Amino acid sequence: MEDDKRLEKMVITPDNVCCNRILVKMDAGVLRDVVFEGGCDGNGKALGRLLEGMPVARAMELLKGVDCEGKGTSCADQLARGLEENLKPVPEMDA
Repeated sequence: MEDDKRLEKMVITPDNVCCNRILVKMDAGVLRDVVFEGGCDGNGKALGRLLEGMPVARAMELLKGVDCEGKGTSCADQLARGLEENLKPVPEMDA
C-alpha cells in the first residue's frame, strides 16, 4: 500500500446528483483512490475500482459529459468537473 502522506487529496462536493461527496487521492497525476459517498453504492464502488491507476487527464476525458437521467450531469461528470476545477493552474499573484 502506498504511503498516504505523499498522496494529494481533495474533496469534491457535487451538484445535482445523488452522491454527497467524492473523495480523491492522487499521486503524480494518477488517481489512486476515488470514493463516492452516497448515491448508487455499487456504481460508485465500481467506478472507483475502474479509475484506480488511471491518469487524471484520461479520467476527465472519459467522464466529462456523462449524463444521468436527463440531469445534464452525473456523479462521474461531477468527478471530472471537480478534478478540472481543482487542477486549474493558480494565477501567480504580484508581490
